[in-house]
Amino acid sequence: MNQQLSVQRQNAIDIFQAGLKAVEPGTAVKNKCRLDHEVLKIEGQNYPLDKFDKIIVIGAGKAGAPMAKALEEILGEHIAAGLISVKYGHVDQLNVVKIMEAGHPVPDDNGIAAAQAIYDLARTADEKTLVLCVISGGGSALLPLPVAGVSLEDKQNTTKVLLECGATIHEINAIRKHLSVIKGGGLAKAVFPGTLVTLILSDVVGDDLDSIASGPCVPDSRTFSDCQAIVEKYSISDRIPRSVMQRITDGVSGLIPETPKKEEAFFAKTQNVVVGSNFNALLTAKLKADELGYNSLLISSMLEGETRDVAANHIAIAREISVHGQPLKRPACLLSGGETTVKIRGKGKGGRNQEFVLAAALRISDLENIVVMSAGTDGNDGPTDAAGAIADHTTLSRAREDNLDPSGYLADNDSYHFFERLADLVKTGPTNTNVMDLRIILVY
Repeated sequence: MNQQLSVQRQNAIDIFQAGLKAVEPGTAVKNKCRLDHEVLKIEGQNYPLDKFDKIIVIGAGKAGAPMAKALEEILGEHIAAGLISVKYGHVDQLNVVKIMEAGHPVPDDNGIAAAQAIYDLARTADEKTLVLCVISGGGSALLPLPVAGVSLEDKQNTTKVLLECGATIHEINAIRKHLSVIKGGGLAKAVFPGTLVTLILSDVVGDDLDSIASGPCVPDSRTFSDCQAIVEKYSISDRIPRSVMQRITDGVSGLIPETPKKEEAFFAKTQNVVVGSNFNALLTAKLKADELGYNSLLISSMLEGETRDVAANHIAIAREISVHGQPLKRPACLLSGGETTVKIRGKGKGGRNQEFVLAAALRISDLENIVVMSAGTDGNDGPTDAAGAIADHTTLSRAREDNLDPSGYLADNDSYHFFERLADLVKTGPTNTNVMDLRIILVY
């Protein structure tokens, strides 16, 4: 690998790291919350501490530990108790707030125990209690408290089917909310008559509050009829557990109540604040690209769709830059975020970021001036220990030298083992944050 290519690959990694730093959870919380003369000020709202007998911290998500730690540093001994649910390994040293580790993306028994304990703690709130809830990516799987008649196994199987069929995060969460005691505004209902402030690190396209962690503290805009439509869209009624289908059918028929809607009284005592998002990460990544001398373009923080199609579109723009100097002059940096979906066709191992890079690599072997990188800000791309992958015009030739068939690996959704053989996986370890993905394409 020549020196210029090595520099470009390192630049891509540096741009990603800059974006990652911008959404460090503790910093994000402190940017929105401060204690001023015994008044907690959060995004234009004031909470005089002398109006409350106690402050409780609850929440869930991959970034829960550093977010809770920031609140401990801001409020100190004012916090009376706290409990958060985080993904295994995503921990920190806290003084008052307790941490319970649980399964993600598929919920487990530890998640059930954590969710029940958090729900019980929330219900201790009275009119003189301030509850601070920290929510981040992964919060939906980490707060699994099924409604009566639906088991954890039923929820696990439902989540698995939805992931495999390529359902969007909005669609998955719509169904999750209707199977949960906590999601879809259930946690806000539990806190009432206490005062609730939710601090949110968004991992959802467009920062849709009722989709982030399935909206435990916001009104649910989806209905049982929406759930039924999702099942029909993907033709999965015969794969969804019977108890889940029965609940959806009963809900559509009006036999059981809907999830909480915006007219509920308890939402009047709730404030929801987005402290960090994919857009924040992309803006800082763009600044880093500018600093490194690239002409940069932030395509969108809201990209969705099938991963391979999104990769094809990105490379089409990169090729236009390489050949015609449009819409940017070289050296150029294309940036995008959001969350694509992968339709499972094979039996391999990988994630949407690794699949994006492999699909892109198949299209750039004739261009000697392009580097492609895509990685998840949480450090885990799908069920793997890699955040993503990186590729360039030498990827396919190096693969052939190692007797690897890139098209075959893509067909089997086995991008992880492909890039592992080439030593092109991007591994960050747990980042304790999560604002979806960052995609970086350099044309030099």
